[in-house]
Amino acid sequence: MKIKDFLRENQLSVGDNVSLLLEKLGFDKDRILKKLESEIGEVAKMSKSKGNTVDPEEAIELYGADTVRLYILFAAPPEQDFEWTEEGIQGAHRFLKRLWNFVSEKAPELRSVPYSREDFKDLPKREKELRRAIHETLRDYLKDMEKEYQFNTAIAKIMKLFNELSDYQPRGEQGLKVLKEGLEILLFMLSPITPHICDELWERLGNEEPLIKHPFPQIDESALEREEVEIPVQINGKVRTRIKIPFGADEETVRNIALKDSKVKNYLDGKEIKKFIYIKNKLVNIVIG
Repeated sequence: MKIKDFLRENQLSVGDNVSLLLEKLGFDKDRILKKLESEIGEVAKMSKSKGNTVDPEEAIELYGADTVRLYILFAAPPEQDFEWTEEGIQGAHRFLKRLWNFVSEKAPELRSVPYSREDFKDLPKREKELRRAIHETLRDYLKDMEKEYQFNTAIAKIMKLFNELSDYQPRGEQGLKVLKEGLEILLFMLSPITPHICDELWERLGNEEPLIKHPFPQIDESALEREEVEIPVQINGKVRTRIKIPFGADEETVRNIALKDSKVKNYLDGKEIKKFIYIKNKLVNIVIG
């Protein structure tokens, strides 16, 4: 029987006996254990008897309470165990540092920018798309946090939104308003997880009262509306191209658009269309003979 199979069958890990030995000998325990675990054994579960626990006070002192909370909630769903890694907590710390630097950099420009929903009518295409992403994230976040308790996926969506906001280059007053709304909603969503940094950044954006005294933002349904959507076109079940159609378009409109597409024309050349299947706003499947 291989060592790895023996350890798994007996619910043991390399860390059971080796961890304390390496520590006493003065070796780089973490590096050696990680290599051994990956090659011949299961990852050691955290326990006092194995000498591989992480002191929360040390982690908080090194990275801050917000980082530790963010890492724990992001690492896995609440019902699952996870392996504590330095790479993981450092990643959480880097994210919060990026957030801090970005908001701090933008704050002087955004502090005096007021906005209301009336300001977001007739937005240019780029700003409209960004605002849709903001409110789609808010919608999904509320579902993850309140109904499914999937904190890790909620955090992943917040991180994705932050990437979009940090890549955005505001154009004019409307652009600044959209960016400020997006950052403030992001801080609201992140505040139950990392309250200290969110409160400080909230104040830097020009808000005098603490974030907790403000009502949680509501989804703007009008921001979720789409003018067009891109859908795949399958031919005999295989995706061959993608087309843009008006959101909510009927089958006749979509059929006309699909059959005019150059790639679709190439595949249909000389062949009979037996079926044209359209799933609204989702996909087209053309069956040919």
